[in-house]
Amino acid sequence: MAAISRIHCFICFCFLLLHYGFQVESSHQVYYTNSEYELLSTATFTENQPHKTGFHFQPAKNWINGPMIYRGIYHFFYQYNPTKAVWGDIVWAHATSTDLVNWMHHAYAMYPSEPYDINGCWSGSATILPGEKPVILYTGKDHQNRQVQNLAVPKNLSDVFLTEWVKIPQNPLLVPTPVNGINASEFRDPTTAWKGHDGRWRMLVGSKRNGHRGLAILYRSKDFIHWTKSQHPLHSATKNGMWECPDFFPVYLNSSKKGVDTSVISSTVKHVLKLSLDDTKHDYYTVGKYLHDKDKYIPDHGSVEGDAGLRYDYGKFYASKTFFDSEKNRRILWGWINESDARGDDVKKGWAGIQAIPRSLWLDKSEKHLVQWPVMEIEKLRKEHVSLHNKELKMGSVVEVSGVTASQADVEVSFDLKGLEKAEIMDPRWVNPQLLCSKKGASVKGSFGPFGFLVLASKHLEEQTAIFFRVFKAPERFVVLMCSDQSRSSLSESPELDKTTYGAFLDVNPLQEKLSLRSLIDHSVVESFGGEGKVCISARVYPKMAIDNETHLYAFNNGTQSIRISNLNAWTMGKAKII
Repeated sequence: MAAISRIHCFICFCFLLLHYGFQVESSHQVYYTNSEYELLSTATFTENQPHKTGFHFQPAKNWINGPMIYRGIYHFFYQYNPTKAVWGDIVWAHATSTDLVNWMHHAYAMYPSEPYDINGCWSGSATILPGEKPVILYTGKDHQNRQVQNLAVPKNLSDVFLTEWVKIPQNPLLVPTPVNGINASEFRDPTTAWKGHDGRWRMLVGSKRNGHRGLAILYRSKDFIHWTKSQHPLHSATKNGMWECPDFFPVYLNSSKKGVDTSVISSTVKHVLKLSLDDTKHDYYTVGKYLHDKDKYIPDHGSVEGDAGLRYDYGKFYASKTFFDSEKNRRILWGWINESDARGDDVKKGWAGIQAIPRSLWLDKSEKHLVQWPVMEIEKLRKEHVSLHNKELKMGSVVEVSGVTASQADVEVSFDLKGLEKAEIMDPRWVNPQLLCSKKGASVKGSFGPFGFLVLASKHLEEQTAIFFRVFKAPERFVVLMCSDQSRSSLSESPELDKTTYGAFLDVNPLQEKLSLRSLIDHSVVESFGGEGKVCISARVYPKMAIDNETHLYAFNNGTQSIRISNLNAWTMGKAKII
C-alpha cells in the first residue's frame, strides 16, 4: 500500500534518487495453513539451494517484497518478513549499493510503531526536497485498518547511508473518508512527487471507485505536509479495478536514451503513466501528454488501457518503480519477480521473491512504447566468454553453447533471416500473443520459427525453458512473435507449479533489421530482452535435473526454413556480493 516510491505486493522498491524519488510497493497477503506455519517455525534450511539466484538481489532468507540515489549511494527499501518465508510481520528492510549490483544490508529502516501504521508500514515513495533532503511518503494501515498516507524523514542527513528514519508528528497526512469518496481499503502507494510551474508539489495515490474504475488521485502541496485533493484525478479508466503502485514520469522524444528529472515539463518530453493492476497482477503503461495547466494526463490515440495494453514485462514482473538517476542521467526501472512454485516449497527452502535486474528505460524512436535494457553495471560480473559467428541453423538444429556456466549466464544473439516470403500466414484472429505462444510452443514446427535459446536445459532436453521467435506474414508486413515457453521447464509433477507460457508481439521489421535476443539466466530466473529491449519477458522455473553443473544452454531452430546466427556471445556471470 504505499511505501517509498512503491513497495507493492510482496516486494518493495525504494530508490531514493539523487533528485526525485523512489517508491516501495503495497502489500499482498498470502495466507498459509497452520501446518505450513508450523513447518516454517521448525524447518532447518540447507545450504544446498540450486534455485537460489547468484546475481539477483534477495535477502539471505525469508520473504521479501522491493528501492533511491542519495549522495551517490543507491538505497533499496523493501518489505521483508524477518521470521518467515511468507507474507506477514512486515518491516522495511534496507540495503545500499554504489553500483546496483553489490549490496550491503542495514538495520531495518521502519516498522509498525504508531497508531497510524500499527497494522502495517506499506508501500510508498521518496522525493528529494530542496537542500538535498530526502523524504518518504508511505501508506500505513492504522488502528482502524484504514489505509492512510504518512511521511518519514532521515534522522541524520550527514549519514549517507540514511540508516535511521523518523515519522513526523503530523501523521497521518491523508485519511480516507466518505466525504472525499475514498474507500479506506483502496487508498495506497503514493508516488514520487514532482513540482509544477506554480511551485507546488504534486503526487498520486492509487485507488478505485465503484468497484471497477481505477483512479490515480492527484494531491497538491506547498510544504509537503499539508496536501489538498484535486477535484479530478490525474487519470482514470473503467474496467481496470484497483490501481496499485502508480508511477508517472517524463521521457525524452527523439530517441534519446537519457533520463529526465521527474519534474521536467516541456515540449521535448512525453509522459508515461504506469499502473499495477491488482486484478491481473501485471504492470501496464501508456504513453501520452501531460496537460500541466489542468493537471490531466491524456494517453496517446490508440493506447490500450488494461489487459491488452503495453506492459513493461510480459512474464512474471510486478509492483515496479522507476527513478531518475541524476548522476548517470538515466531513468532506472526495478520490478519484483515472485515465485512460481508451491507455497510449501517456499516454506521448505526458506525464502521467496527476488528483484529483477535494474533496467535503463527510454522512449522508442516510434514514440509509441518504451525500451528497456539491463543496467550496464551488471556487465562487470561477466567472466568466461565464448562466441559464435555466421552459423547456419538448419531445420531441427540444436547447437550447444559450451564454455560458460549455463546456470548463471548472460547470452546475446542476433539472427539473420532470408526468404521471408515463405513465412507462415498470419491468421487475423491471432490477436492474443500469449495464447498464440501456448498454441504454437517450442515443439510446434513452423516456417520461420520457433528459433532461439533453450536455457536451464538438461543434457537430453528432458527439461528446458525455450525463449524463441516466430515470424508470420500478414498483408503488407511481417509479424514477429516472441515467446517464453515454460511447459517443459521442470520434471516436477506438483500441480501448484506454474509453467505458464508467455508471449508478446515484437515491433521490429525483420526485412530491415536482424532479430536480437538477450537472456540473463540465474538458476531459477530467466529475464529475456527481444529486439534490443522492445519486449521483455521474465520467467521463474525450477528444474530438477538441469541444476548447477548439469545445466546446459543451446541455440535451436525448429522451423522448416534455415536461419543464420549472425553473432552469438555468452558469458559466465559471477556472483554479486550481498552482505
